[in-house]
Amino acid sequence: MTAYIFAAKLILAAAVIGYASWLSDKKPVLAGFIVALPLVSILALFFSYIEHKDPQASITFAKSILFGVPISYLFFLPFLLAERFHLGFWQSYISGLLLLVVGYFVHRAIMTAIG
Repeated sequence: MTAYIFAAKLILAAAVIGYASWLSDKKPVLAGFIVALPLVSILALFFSYIEHKDPQASITFAKSILFGVPISYLFFLPFLLAERFHLGFWQSYISGLLLLVVGYFVHRAIMTAIG
């Protein structure tokens, strides 16, 4: 059963990512909206609960997502400021990844503080 659930998760995640990246060329605004939806969070919470049947772990997981989403916006900050600071794609991308590393430690501190 676990192998089937894992395969279902892979196929569903790949389909959402593949569709959004395909759509980004034709309708980038719609593709951005689809990617911004909490589809991954909804699916991950569902599959996690189905697999583990642990309500408390699912609640902690959801809280982690709640605090992680705003912190994940740090990745996009260099892209927002790219024109002002004359950053190219790779400079923005790598800066965003570095900011995510900082964000991880902020997230960990928040999750530790709330228990």
